[in-house]
Amino acid sequence: MGGSARCDCGHDGSMEQNAAAAMDDNAVESFVRDAVDYVIPAVELIGAAVVVAGAALAIWMFCASAVRLRHHSYEEIRLTLGRHLALGLEFQLGADILSTAVSPTLDDLARLGAIAAIRTVLNIFLQRELREEDVRVREQRATATDGPATAGRSARG
Repeated sequence: MGGSARCDCGHDGSMEQNAAAAMDDNAVESFVRDAVDYVIPAVELIGAAVVVAGAALAIWMFCASAVRLRHHSYEEIRLTLGRHLALGLEFQLGADILSTAVSPTLDDLARLGAIAAIRTVLNIFLQRELREEDVRVREQRATATDGPATAGRSARG
């Protein structure tokens, strides 16, 4: 045969070419895996930074309200913190997805599925609560804004 072999796909090619192609595939996969290994901690760090920034902002808002420097309602503080937590969770989930993106094993996929399910459920409930709080805060602001103006008009009329 002289070093020539028929590959699984039906094409004629030399064993050397097949070996070189396999090495190229391994090199590309290794490069991608190494690149993703550098990106994952960065994405996790961004997620953690978002949560820390949100917590710091919520604490500042709470303290500013406590010393009467600036008024922030309890709901407004919760909304601020909740939004940051939700965004931080999204980054963490993204890092988990990246960790299993290159050559995942069945165990990796099962772990990712469990983590994604837990974080998704947490995020769904958090988003729903944030929407409800946002509606409540807007209604309170509208009532506070419309209240004196409406009362003044009815007293004149």
